[in-house]
Amino acid sequence: MEQIWRELFQAARAVQHARKLSDYVDAGGVAAAILSSSGNIYTGVCVDTCSTLGICAERSAIFNMITNGEQEIKKVLAIMPSGKSGAPCGACRELMAQLMPDSYGEIEVLIDFDNEEVVTLGELTPRWWI
Repeated sequence: MEQIWRELFQAARAVQHARKLSDYVDAGGVAAAILSSSGNIYTGVCVDTCSTLGICAERSAIFNMITNGEQEIKKVLAIMPSGKSGAPCGACRELMAQLMPDSYGEIEVLIDFDNEEVVTLGELTPRWWI
């Protein structure tokens, strides 16, 4: 496995800390790390609310990247509450496709850290609706 995947996994684990913020909001059950085209790592956690105001960890990490002036993703991984990696949800895939419409298919996604399984977003989302 490439060393960068280990670094991304460690970065996501470092921010994961699942916690209850109020009777209505939980955070950190899922954590994500993004590698930008410039080589920077951005992290984010999910924020779950009792309404639709929450956000997925991957989108949180992407917005962190955008806040810091970047917009091109090379690699992404998410760590589920179980500690295992997993694939991004549809909303996160959609954001990545809209952010990089001409090259989203090249984004690498680590879907299984233990078995070193990497796929492209194009494989996960082969026929984008636009």
